[in-house]
Amino acid sequence: MKTLLAAALAAAIPAVAGAMPLTFSQALDRAAGDAPTIAARGLQADAARASARAASALPDPQLQLGFEGFPVSGPNAFDPRRDDFSAVRVGISQDVPNAAKRRARAASAAAEIGSAEAERRAETRTVAIATGLAWIDLYFADRKLVALDALDQGIAALATTVPARTASGALRPSESAEPARLRGDLADRRSGFRAAAARARAELTRWTGDPEPTTAGAPPVMPIDAARLRAALDDLPGLQVYAASAAQADAGVKLADAERRPDWGWQASFAARDPRFGNMAGAGVTIGLPLFKRDRQDPLAAAKRLEANRARLDADAARRAAVAALAGDLADHAMHHDRLQTATETLVPAAERRAALERASYAAGRATLGDALDAALALTEARIDLLDRQADVARDAVRINLTYGDEADDR
Repeated sequence: MKTLLAAALAAAIPAVAGAMPLTFSQALDRAAGDAPTIAARGLQADAARASARAASALPDPQLQLGFEGFPVSGPNAFDPRRDDFSAVRVGISQDVPNAAKRRARAASAAAEIGSAEAERRAETRTVAIATGLAWIDLYFADRKLVALDALDQGIAALATTVPARTASGALRPSESAEPARLRGDLADRRSGFRAAAARARAELTRWTGDPEPTTAGAPPVMPIDAARLRAALDDLPGLQVYAASAAQADAGVKLADAERRPDWGWQASFAARDPRFGNMAGAGVTIGLPLFKRDRQDPLAAAKRLEANRARLDADAARRAAVAALAGDLADHAMHHDRLQTATETLVPAAERRAALERASYAAGRATLGDALDAALALTEARIDLLDRQADVARDAVRINLTYGDEADDR
């Protein structure tokens, strides 16, 4: 009987085997190489780099073909061979934007590259965080199921002794229903844990591409250095996205200012006439005249400056939000660490002592089967609660380090 009760009270949590086990680091590596969103952001950055070369290039030249001086009245009407002004003209023209505009376009292209690269890094970090949390969730959900299975097996073994003890009078008939009641409660808990494991597995599949992922190894040990995290806050990819947006807005201001300066262009042509009159050549220069700046260029430049100020305010707001989020996450981590320490040092040992005392009382005939089973359930619940608290601490460490630290740098 003592052996059977010991089996019921045990909460061994062996590692869960899987067909395709992934350690935490392997899951992050798999996600970094497989997540479509990272690949998409990478292509966006490549596209920005590919288009940058053309940003400051001159517009394409224009070929000009035409017929000049075609007579439509008078004695030479509709007979260009008799008119010395008639000619077939071939020419070429080239528009030349002012140098400030070309520099502004180059700066805008560089800002576009910076923005695309920042978005790629931010997406890489987002994927790493989601993958890491999914791995942690699956790891602990599987171990909760194992804890319930261990208790269920012990209860099933105890249930085989109920008929004999009831027949001998050592057990009241009403107590014979206790194992079935307790196993029903466990079935409800098991359904919840299985659903949690399925959700975590689906999320891990989403990022790694593994159709049936399982966890291998232990959760990562990630010490949290609050001072280092605060010092590196400005390097966060999420904040760099805002900085890149501000750089794009500043480039837009420069481009709008450059519109105040005149553009120019040149053209050259050759006119072929009847041999009796001789051919002709021509050349010229065009210069833009931004005469109505107050109504055209100035309002656009003012709008771009307002947009640049908005981008800087957004960046400042994002930084403040990141500072507040880090402080809140560190506070939650401290709280979760304290709760884990309480469970480890107080709650689980107390549940173990109670279970041992109820087991001894039941063996001596001073406690009912229900008392012993309830103590066994309480011990398992305490150990499951311990797993929950361990999961909270592990999730904090993963989320904080991968969000604010350098563990999610490009792989």
